[in-house]
Amino acid sequence: MTDNSQPFFGKLAAIFNSEQSRSVVVCGNVYDLFNSGDDYIPLVPFLCEKVKTDGLIRVVYEQNGPIRIVDDGDKLKNAWISWKAGLDLDTLLLKGLKQKGETELERLAAEFDTLLIDAIGNATLALEFLRQLTICSRSARLSGNLMIFIEAADMLLPAGSGDVASLNDKQLRRISICQDWFCDPAFMNGGDSVSMIAESRSLIHPRVSRLPQVLSVEIPSPNAAARLGLVRQFQRKADRPVKMWGTNEDLATLTAGLSLHAVRQLLSGAAYADQPLSPNDLIDKVEEFIQAQVGEDVVEFKKPSHTLDDIVGCSHLKEFLRDELLPRFRTTPDKALPGAAVAGPIGGGKTFMFEAVAGELGIPVLVLKSIRSQWFGQTDVIFERLRRVLEALDKVVIFVDEADTQFGGVGQETHSTERRLTGKIQAMMSDPQLRGRVMWLLMTARIHLLSPDIRRPGRVGDLIIPVLDPQGEDRQQFIRWVLESVLDEPSEEDIQRMDELSPGYSAAAFASLRSQLKSTEVDSMEQIVEIVRDHIPPAIGMTRRYQTLQAMINCTRRSLLPNPDFTPADREQWEREVRELESIGIR
Repeated sequence: MTDNSQPFFGKLAAIFNSEQSRSVVVCGNVYDLFNSGDDYIPLVPFLCEKVKTDGLIRVVYEQNGPIRIVDDGDKLKNAWISWKAGLDLDTLLLKGLKQKGETELERLAAEFDTLLIDAIGNATLALEFLRQLTICSRSARLSGNLMIFIEAADMLLPAGSGDVASLNDKQLRRISICQDWFCDPAFMNGGDSVSMIAESRSLIHPRVSRLPQVLSVEIPSPNAAARLGLVRQFQRKADRPVKMWGTNEDLATLTAGLSLHAVRQLLSGAAYADQPLSPNDLIDKVEEFIQAQVGEDVVEFKKPSHTLDDIVGCSHLKEFLRDELLPRFRTTPDKALPGAAVAGPIGGGKTFMFEAVAGELGIPVLVLKSIRSQWFGQTDVIFERLRRVLEALDKVVIFVDEADTQFGGVGQETHSTERRLTGKIQAMMSDPQLRGRVMWLLMTARIHLLSPDIRRPGRVGDLIIPVLDPQGEDRQQFIRWVLESVLDEPSEEDIQRMDELSPGYSAAAFASLRSQLKSTEVDSMEQIVEIVRDHIPPAIGMTRRYQTLQAMINCTRRSLLPNPDFTPADREQWEREVRELESIGIR
């Protein structure tokens, strides 16, 4: 296994060394721990340690502290004094006191020290001072370049609503400072560099984050090798190594999705409690962490308790799912399906059936509830968190119910945020690196409203499965299932009678009837007939017919249709019927 947690630094160094840019946003997994060789440390100390070279002056600004000059503080201070005093640095060091007077130089020295301290709680002053340090570096011909790290850049330059009207005067001033700073040709052509640290580039105001001069480097979630490295170090250094059911490698595998910080917390808690870690402990911790990271209103973990054996009817479809879908979800990436879309009328049993499919797979099932946010930029941030989680997991099923409402379109009439979100989802579905690891199950009764770009081959368009109302033997199974819940041995005559009384019943309608019969404790066919006759089907027949037609038209497997031998003329007939229904307002 190869540790992928460090290559981001190589990208950052390449940008600065090649002079592509002098201002970079470092984003992604920025609140984690990083392997410095001897220990695991936070990002800013890690970056400071990695960039340490002769002649480079490291400067750090953190909101809860002063500006820290890590190297050669006196050299930078003298450069500042000489610049402010109008002297070159050599003159200052040799005879500056005589030329300018001791009092003036002492004042400038005190001013420099004061500015470092006054940066605490005054981000506007801090940014302007840092900008002036880069001017000083060039003007005073400082021997060495500055490497400036600015922590929590999203708090200093908040995106707000995306415009400037929602910002206060200080925030506007900070944005103006950064625009002037990063767009200054002298800065861009100089040797000083700035790294702004934020969880997401989208959280930084677009007037800064979208500057062409500002590039970004993303830190991914740790992979299995990175987690294994931390586990091994913890077990080696701990006074009481953690007891486990398996090996360090097993623990690293089952903690997929956790940050290194969360893995260390898990190990520390288990060591303190002196309790062995079980697979269930790890699974619970991963689920808790992912929901905390992405948001409980965005995702939830589903643990289906039923399997395909619990599904009534649908015999041919169940056979297809066992023989083709499940094997292709379990296979190697070069043979795997990216996912499947499941279409059919409301009440057809789509969700229940494919929850059973997820249960059969035996891998985490992540239910996508909503990744939209009412706040500007937050939708992009939520998606970035979700993507980092998915890239860290070994295998996962993404379960999306009502997918047509979750994912919008990409047309000009669609909101720009909606277009970006749909575009990112589409790219993730067809990402070769995620193929075989992330599988999408999209449920919708309105398959025609799902973006054509999502329905194309290479995404869920590889397999669009119709789940239709039961017919033939499948329908007989549903009727038996209903009657056997209240009658010991329903006769063929009872089944035939029930068949005549329930035309057009869906899976949900049969389940509802079964529930009512059990609740009323009927014990004769006459009582059942009386209850069924009292039922009036809801006035959704034409809508369900429209959805059924759309499911058949969009189906990608001939063998899954009621009549596999349908002709082009049959399909044209379905499309004519669709247009007729649309002409009277059915959508």
